[in-house]
Parts: sequence; C-alpha cells; structure tokens
Amino acid sequence: MNSDIQNFYKIERRKRMIKKNRLLKLFLILSACLACCLGCNSNFKNPSAVYLVMAEHATTAATSTIRDLKNDLEKVLEEDVFIITPNSTVPENTLVFILGTSQDTFINKFVTNGQVKLSKSTSGSGGGIWAINTYHKNKAIVIAGSDEQGLQYAIYDFSKDVLGVDPLEYWTGKLPQKKKINDLLNFKPKTIAPPKVPMLTYFENDVDELANYRGELLKYDWESYTEMINSLVRLRYNSIQLFDMLGRPEFFIRHEYKALKPDYQIDIDYVEKMIDYAHEKGMKIAVDFALGYQIHPMDAEKADCWKTYKADWLQAWRYYFEDTPLAKTDVFILRPRHQVWDWKYESTCGESKIEVFNEVYAAFGELVDEYKPESQKVLVCYSDGMEMWNNGFRPPKDWTVLWSDHGFGEFEHLPSTTDGYDFGTYMHAGYWLNHTVHNPYPEKVESVMKEMFHKYDADNYCLVNGQNFRPFLLNLVAYSQVCYSPDDFHADTFYKDWTEQYFSPEAAEHAVNSMKYLSEAQEGRKGYVEHLWEIREAVSYLSNAPIERPGKSPVPYDYNRVIGDVENVERINVVLKKAITEAKLGYEKLGNNDNFYQSYVLLPAQLYSDLIAFETSLHKMAQLKKQFENTKDKQYLKEAISILPAAKTQLDTILDRRSTGDIDDKWKNWYAIANRRQNNGFPSYDMLNAIETNLTKMTL
Repeated sequence: MNSDIQNFYKIERRKRMIKKNRLLKLFLILSACLACCLGCNSNFKNPSAVYLVMAEHATTAATSTIRDLKNDLEKVLEEDVFIITPNSTVPENTLVFILGTSQDTFINKFVTNGQVKLSKSTSGSGGGIWAINTYHKNKAIVIAGSDEQGLQYAIYDFSKDVLGVDPLEYWTGKLPQKKKINDLLNFKPKTIAPPKVPMLTYFENDVDELANYRGELLKYDWESYTEMINSLVRLRYNSIQLFDMLGRPEFFIRHEYKALKPDYQIDIDYVEKMIDYAHEKGMKIAVDFALGYQIHPMDAEKADCWKTYKADWLQAWRYYFEDTPLAKTDVFILRPRHQVWDWKYESTCGESKIEVFNEVYAAFGELVDEYKPESQKVLVCYSDGMEMWNNGFRPPKDWTVLWSDHGFGEFEHLPSTTDGYDFGTYMHAGYWLNHTVHNPYPEKVESVMKEMFHKYDADNYCLVNGQNFRPFLLNLVAYSQVCYSPDDFHADTFYKDWTEQYFSPEAAEHAVNSMKYLSEAQEGRKGYVEHLWEIREAVSYLSNAPIERPGKSPVPYDYNRVIGDVENVERINVVLKKAITEAKLGYEKLGNNDNFYQSYVLLPAQLYSDLIAFETSLHKMAQLKKQFENTKDKQYLKEAISILPAAKTQLDTILDRRSTGDIDDKWKNWYAIANRRQNNGFPSYDMLNAIETNLTKMTL
C-alpha cells in the first residue's frame, strides 16, 4: 500500500474519530440537560419531608386509606411523612400530596381554577386522577377521586405503580425498594377510569383453614383476616361477604368439625369487630341471610316447608336485623336453596319451589326495604337455582341476579334470558375440591368473564369465592383486573406481568409453564381433595372394608370405583412431572424472593405429585388383587404386598412435605394436617396396616 493511500485512510479515521467524539459530547450534554430538567421538575433540591394534605372532616375510609399511603411512603423513603389538614402550615422545600374527593372544598378549588380536571375526566363512581401541581410554592402530587371509592383506587394504584408496594405483600413477602422523594414525581399524570364492574365482592366461603393454620381451630385470627381485607381493598374488592364467620351448621353439627373443635361457639362480639374493621377500610358488608347461623339457627325441618313455617322464617330474619351485628349489612344476599343446609330445597309439604322462592324473595325484600332501604339485594343463582331461573323463577325487579360457575371457573348452565334484570356473576378463584393446591386459570377468567359481559351484560356485580385465600392469589388478582377493565385483560399478558412482579423474567417464564401444567392436571374438576376420596376408595377395596361416613350410609367397597380413576391418575402423573421440571428450572434462575416462588410455584406441584404417587401405588395393588380374584393365583397378592414398603415411603413423603415443605417460617403450619379441614380424610398409616392385614389374610 502506497503512502498516499495510507494517508487517506489515516485522515478518514481521524475524521470518524472527531465525529464520534462530537456525538459523544453532544450525548453527554443532552444527558446532563435531561438530568437537570428532571431535577428541575421538582423545583427543589433535597426535599426534607413529605406532607399529606387531607380534608379536615374526611370519612373514616378516606382517612384509613391516607394512613395506608403514609405507611407505604415510610417504607420507601428515609424522610419523615406527616398528615395535615388544609389549614396547616407547610414548610418550604417539601413534597406535598393533595388527597381528597370532588366533595372536598380544597380539592374543588383546584377544579374551579382549572388546575385539575376531576369531574369531567372521571365520570362515575370509582374514577380518579393523578396530577402534578403546586401547593404553597411546593411541588404537589394531586391524587383525587370522583368519590371515596375513586380516591381509594387512585391512592392504592399509586402505591402499587409508583411506590412499588405489593398489594399482596403480607402473603408474598415482596418488599418495595427504597426511593428518593424526587423519584415520586417521575410519573405521567393520568385519569383512572371507573371499574367496569362497580361491585366486586370477596366471598369468605370455606375460609376456616385460614383461621386454623395458627392452631386456633375455627377461630378467625385477627391478623390474617384483617390482612386479607387489607389486600382485597388494594385489589379493588369493595365488599366482603361474611359466611363461615357467622357459624355454619357444619361447624357445630358435623362429625369432622366436632372432632376439630367440640366446643365450637361463635363469638358475636368478634364478628361485629370484624364488620367494623371492614367498614373502616371502605368495604361494604354482604351477608347471605340463610337461616342456619349459630347466632339464631332454625331447625332444618322448618326450612323444608315455607307455607307452614313462613312466620318462623320471617321471625329469624327480623332477629338478625334487630338483635345482631348483621343489621350492619350493606348487601343482602339470598340463594333459592335450602335455608339451613347447602343443598336443594325439597319441600315436605307439596310446594312448588319456584312458587316458594318467588314469595320468599318478595317477603325478604320487603324486610330489607323496611330496615335498610339504601342497601342492595342480590340473588345468587347457584346450582339448581340456575335451573329454577331458566324455568321461570323471578324475584322482584330490584334484585341483582348473579349467575354461578360450577366451582372451577366455567358455567354448567347459561341463562336462557336476563329478562331485563341487572345481571352479574358468582365465580370461584378456588374450590373446596382443591383446597391444598391452587388451580391457576387466567385463560378461563378471560374467556368466561368476557363472554358473560358481552352476551349477558353481566357486569353489574361480581362475587368471587376465594376459599382459604392464600393459595388462590393469582386467580383473585385476575378476577380483579378483568372486572376493572375487561378489554385490557389478556391471560398470557397477565400471566407474564404477574409472575415478573415477583421473579426474574427467566424464572417467571418457567413459573408460568409450571402453573399451566398444574392447571392441566386438574382438568375434569379433579383437585387434591378429590384425590383424597379416590384414595379412600382404593383403600376400601384393598382392605375389604366399606367407607364409613358419620351420619351417612357406608359406601361398599368396589373395584369399579378404583379402576375408573386409574387412567386419569396416570395422565395427571405425567403432567405433574412436567410441572415440577419447569418449576425447578425456574427456581434455579431466581434472583430473589425464593420463598414465595417455592411456596406458590414449586411446592404445590410437589404436594400434588406426592399424593398422586401414593394413589398410583394403591392402584397397582388394587389391580393385582383383582387379578388374584380372577385367577386365584396368590402370587398376585404377594406382589401387591411387596408394594406396601414403597407406599409407606410415599406416605412418609406426603406427611413430611405437608409439615415441613413450606420454607417460609411465617407459613410453616399452613399445610399441617392437624390444622386442616378433614374433607375426604387424609391418608394414614392405619390405612396401610389395614391393607396389609387383609391381603396377608387372603394369602392364607
């Protein structure tokens, strides 16, 4: 290469270097300017404190919400946070939060001056805004609502999206990162639309296990119960339906509950305290006014004949209104079923149940109008109630009608007509058949809820049965989001966003895969508790003993009951292995929060798999026993007996993982069998001993 060419390339390289340096300098200048602008956005340096300005006569719920914001700010800031009223002096160089509703005078000043467009931009209950403004020469963040509920939604959304406070912090263990005061101004002002579904109610059905895990059986632990309410209100649940807390007949009648707590008695003062707490948090109280509560129970026989015992029904309801904390109810719920037990109404005096409940709803509605005319009345078309509706059952028009899923997020029946009624849904985030292991199904949440909204305008109310709460967090959040903005809810996006809140993107991907397999394993309404019954069927056949049920006829042992379960258990076993593989891969890629990943993703798959492995061994033994019965070859019995040591090891694993599997000390007793409801019983060493005794006897 000659010298001219070399010089040419040197000059070109120098030109490129000069250009690159100029661009770098320009970038640094622009970055510095941007940083200055962001700093100037606050118009002050190193602010010394935060002041929360609220109305002098703010409601109890508004005050509670603002105190929550104060606590949230104190979690992420090093500076002091104060709550003041508009007449108080605000020091210079502080950040101010202006918090209130369109009904507050000092908020209306901003609206009147055109500084905040609250009333126009947030039409409807539950709307709100975030805005940046000034207040006595200080930078101010305005968080306001069209009403109390809108203020709550706006504040809790700010805590979640800007401060990074997890609405489920108590349950997930996720803590927010520390921030500087100026960081709080780095958000885009926005309008928060009202929710699509104005009433979102949590149903505390079958939540006794939430009470039990601390060891106080059937006593609703104050901490766990109030923390449940705290999380629900942050998720836009604006009502809670009390049920188990009121004293279900099962708790003081059925054998399995009497074994847990023979002296069970409802604490009515404690119930009232819980009602008051929910009200303080801005949640309405819903109650299903069935007649079987311990606080004023009715004989089951009287609940079988309306026309004979009408006066007794009305007297019981009046007692609730006049002499119990249930007078504080805001949403009155009734199901067209037996009024003491959760089963079909079958009249003992020749009545048509449709005619009965047409009268019942009219009569009860008149009582509600007499005692609480401002309240809401809700009909839950549960189970046979849906068939009754489709066959002409009609309450008065001022009842909101809820259509019910069959326990796993899908509908067994659909309404033939809405007939001009306000319609809503009653959905399950979890079901008693899978209490131990959750069934995450945001795909169902999306498809089913959108269908109900679009085809039946069922967007006036949503009642979500969360069972024992902790295992069903994902579905509870999914229902919250789809009820807030159905058009923006997409299952795959939700799965991704929800898991990435807690785990690294790599771990989150595996977590989603694992949970999808976990849901697949439960197809056909098969959950952990259902398999407990299948195990009893297998044990019954292997031990030649009927299944004893307190208060019910024994179930004869039958090989056909066992063989009918084998194929599905084999399928589930394959799927669960995939769930565990994916969960473990994600566990290896975690950056933090391994406790929550372990308890919510990995452990449920392991617990389910443990049970299925044990059931599989029982099935193998049952098939060998059947071969002996067909051939009389005792070698089959010996082969069956040889499986017992492996089955015992599998049972060891079940019991050990249930007692020690949750690595978070906070929840160490959650799966302890001694604290759990005995739905369908639990596998035991006595079962294996009975099997061994019977099979050995048959070899003689």
